Amino acid sequence: MNINWTPAIVAGLIALLSACSSTSSSSGSSGSGGVTVSAGGRQVTVADEMHQQMIDAGAAYDDVELQAYVNRVGQRLVANSEDPNETFTFTVIDSPDINAFATPGGYIYINRGLLAFLDSEAEMAGVLAHEIGHITGNHHSRRKTASVTNQVLATTAYILTGSGDIADASSMYGAELVSGYGRDMELEADGSGAEYMYKSGYDPDALLEVIGVLKDQEQFQRVKAKSGGKKVGSYHGLYASHPRNDQRLQTVVRAANELDSGEYIENPEVPGEFRRRMEGLVWGTSIQDQRSENRFYHNKLGFTFEHPEGWTVKAGGQAVVATSADGSATLRITLRRRDASATPRSVMEDSSAGTYSVGAELDQAGLAGYTAVASNGSDSRRLAVIDYNNLSYLFEGKAQDFPATDTQLLAMIESFRPMHPKERTTGTARYIHYIQVPRGATMASLAASIRIPDAEAQLRLLNGLYPRGEPRTGDWIKVIR
Repeated sequence: MNINWTPAIVAGLIALLSACSSTSSSSGSSGSGGVTVSAGGRQVTVADEMHQQMIDAGAAYDDVELQAYVNRVGQRLVANSEDPNETFTFTVIDSPDINAFATPGGYIYINRGLLAFLDSEAEMAGVLAHEIGHITGNHHSRRKTASVTNQVLATTAYILTGSGDIADASSMYGAELVSGYGRDMELEADGSGAEYMYKSGYDPDALLEVIGVLKDQEQFQRVKAKSGGKKVGSYHGLYASHPRNDQRLQTVVRAANELDSGEYIENPEVPGEFRRRMEGLVWGTSIQDQRSENRFYHNKLGFTFEHPEGWTVKAGGQAVVATSADGSATLRITLRRRDASATPRSVMEDSSAGTYSVGAELDQAGLAGYTAVASNGSDSRRLAVIDYNNLSYLFEGKAQDFPATDTQLLAMIESFRPMHPKERTTGTARYIHYIQVPRGATMASLAASIRIPDAEAQLRLLNGLYPRGEPRTGDWIKVIR
């Protein structure tokens, strides 16, 4: 993942949100974009800004075919809603959390962590339809807009400063926006969602199956909490608001089955497609594509910077040195203990002689710094100092053809930032795979070779057999490898 927040992006969007003089909320549905803020004489849609920031930062799960599949199912549901001509955007978030949420502007998000526990396209359609129902029901505009804007502002700062994992931030964003729905709005979204499912050819009872999936998770988390484990946050909708045998929910869902128009509605599910799309889904913390090929990562000190293709970087006891492919240019990074009374500029000027030009302040990913070109006769060097934690990082860039190379040297310096939590992740990647149950196999025997905490319970949850169910020989089930 290559997230390069420039000072302009960070300062601009935070200023945009924090300086808003007024807020408004659309009375329409998705196409209006929902909550807007007024800044600098123009209206900016918060949900649009947040979606683009999340996508640019790599929050979307890296599987084009799965994204297209979820979008296809979602758009079919939209076509059978009250707002078939509005724009909806469906995105799978690369997060193991069991969550799905909708934001103003028609943005629907579902975490891969929730997809893993679903058993059919109809169940996935049920989750998406429920979230569409929040948008078509104008549930965001029926809440206090100022509160929503403040929550979005806090999350924006969290994302842009790189202080947390982008997927976690996006989940937090969703949780904040939906925290005030209440049970009536959730039930309304269920009723609308069930209607969209029926009109799209899906069995609305799949919504009730999702209830079972999520309530099994709730039961498992209670068991974990009693044994000292950490309880994981829940999905806001069906999971949080309905008991397993909620009669009101069953009434509104099954009412959709009475909408018989006399026309045959074909079930859109292609046999086996859901299983094919979920095969190979990342399980747990994602470590795929966590690091860019053209970035150097220093695990111990926790920093990273981007370098041009073909350059090599070596870390030694005295310095980190990046060298061009032909050896004609280098960027050397050394460090010293930070002097709290000194500025990056004063440290730079005290550490190197020469005549300084094109000086500029640096402010990237929350780190203060200063850079300039130092000249001594015909010799020129690109210098910089950036403060990070209790250290000052000193940069010195040299090149045989300095005027032609300085742009690359400066770009490397400006790409210096703290490593994101996801980039620090180590371990073995694990994935969801489908197998047919061998004769005599049990959940205990299948879980014996899976090296994850609570392996047997997790397999049962994945396959709808929690807490004590057993598979039948020949059944397709999900395992973790």
